[in-house]
Amino acid sequence: MNNRPTATSRMPRIELVAVGALVGITAIWGSTFLIVQDVVKVMPVNAFLAWRFGIATLVLMAIRPRALRALPASVRNQGIILGAALGTGYILQTIGLQSTSATVSGFITGMFVVFTPLISAVVLRTRISPVAWVAVALATIGLALLSLHGLSIGLGELLTLGCAFLFAVQIVGLGMWSTPDKAYALTVLQLGTVAALTLLASLPGGGPGIPPSTSTWVAILFLALVATAAAFIVQTWAQAHIAATRAAIVLTMEPVFAGFTGVVIGGEVLTGRIVAGAVCILVAMYLAELGPRAGADAMVAHLEP
Repeated sequence: MNNRPTATSRMPRIELVAVGALVGITAIWGSTFLIVQDVVKVMPVNAFLAWRFGIATLVLMAIRPRALRALPASVRNQGIILGAALGTGYILQTIGLQSTSATVSGFITGMFVVFTPLISAVVLRTRISPVAWVAVALATIGLALLSLHGLSIGLGELLTLGCAFLFAVQIVGLGMWSTPDKAYALTVLQLGTVAALTLLASLPGGGPGIPPSTSTWVAILFLALVATAAAFIVQTWAQAHIAATRAAIVLTMEPVFAGFTGVVIGGEVLTGRIVAGAVCILVAMYLAELGPRAGADAMVAHLEP
């Protein structure tokens, strides 16, 4: 049974800092959609991802060089599986950004919050509540409003939806396997797997190569050091101090920041259709977190030693 403390009156300042930290990294993650769009204009997708996650992995290993020592084979396998889901998701998301806007990509990626309880229902055999079905219906409507072009959905939107599903697989896997004592090692293994996966995927195109300009280097270093290595560390720390459901609700701010960045900085047009779709998906995400997630969290607690 998991005995990790949840929200109590003993540590209000720590909880406040934890929530603020999570809001901060969602703002960082939301802002990266435009940065990624710019980088993939001058670099192949897989080469860019290999640099981003390779640098992040090396930094985390340098911070705690003994994190992977004496890990049992089962934990290593878990990290590789989680990294494969995460890496494939990032590849799909980045390719999707080449043919869809940062605003749409951000909101569709946020559908991982809806997929998560559905996958949990299959993996953990938890019952899908009526609230979950309402959330799925709202998310579907929102996706249609955001991405339907006539009677079809564009390739970029479909790829990004696949990314959201794989991110949900990774979240459920972490819930099943992650414990405080091996969280850092699992993070390193995941990011290392993403780096290896994208490096291999870049080989048919000539390998990762060298970033072509100073501005590209700056973008990659920011994404690797701040939006990947530091963000994963901050998220791990913050979620040790606040309940999982509360943390997940805070993390749904990422697509909001993505949309804000796309409109204010990227010059994208904020139409009524996009607003309506975004509202549907945001409501769906909150319903998914406030309803079925409580049951999923209870199951996860029984899986942790």
